[in-house]
Amino acid sequence: MQRWRGLEDIPEGWGRSVVTIGSYDGVHRGHQLIIGRTVERARELGVPAVVVTFDPHPSEVVRPGSHPPLLAPHHRRAELMGELGVDAVLVLPFTSDFSKLSPADFVVKVLVDKLHARSVVEGPNFRFGHKAAGTVESLAELGETYDYDVVVVDLFERTESGEAFSSTMARRLVAEGDVRGASEVLGRPHRVEGVVVPGARRGRELGYPTANVDTLPHTAIPADGVYAGWLNVEGEAMPAALSVGTNPQFEGTERTVEAYAIDRVDLDLYGLHVAVDFLEYIRGQEKFDTLEALKDRMAQDVEEARRSVTAAAEG
Repeated sequence: MQRWRGLEDIPEGWGRSVVTIGSYDGVHRGHQLIIGRTVERARELGVPAVVVTFDPHPSEVVRPGSHPPLLAPHHRRAELMGELGVDAVLVLPFTSDFSKLSPADFVVKVLVDKLHARSVVEGPNFRFGHKAAGTVESLAELGETYDYDVVVVDLFERTESGEAFSSTMARRLVAEGDVRGASEVLGRPHRVEGVVVPGARRGRELGYPTANVDTLPHTAIPADGVYAGWLNVEGEAMPAALSVGTNPQFEGTERTVEAYAIDRVDLDLYGLHVAVDFLEYIRGQEKFDTLEALKDRMAQDVEEARRSVTAAAEG
């Protein structure tokens, strides 16, 4: 799969393509439906499937300081899109000048002049151009002039509430600590990435050495508490007990994400980029009366995490 940063990265002589446009943060199940239809349409027409997305998130440029917590960094989104069959991902730097393009100018500059769109696939609520003035209807009208068609894909709906799957829903569930609910929206466990950095080493002293993950900027981090999940290191997914919070037992103030790879006390992970997948919430953050009470609870947490991960692996 090709990855382009900016319009200038698109190869000379690029032919017709099927395109979908959006932030696609998280590549959740609604996104997967749209992207999957994009790939299907591309195969029908015998042309490549291209996803166009933006960096930074458009809200940060339009309303500075409003950058939403991100469900997945761009490299992870590209990996997930590649798994869906996408041929190329174009990340457009979203600047103030770019945000002022009219819907018609956006179509000409991106879809017509550079990607030579044959078909464009979007969800029903897609908006684009200056002040989000463009709609799927205006996109289709412009297509009559510029020789592309528009396919509108209805989003999945969540059975319990009837609410369409969305990044907003996934972010809310993550923030509430409902990582199982978030995984239903995402179609996989929520993932947090970063580099392992030195911590206070209290976990090691207590018999549970943890990887202290310096998370990427704007990451959507679950609510404080203890979770079951996996620590992914260089392609290996290790069952793990995960902790998010300020460590009130030791009067901590800085919020951290830590992962104990169950039964793996020999790991040296400092400096490595790792990924933490959150499977299930175990309990909230607590302060215990004694260190022995804390250690007893940590042992219980580890066993609960072990059971959860084992049950997930067995399907």
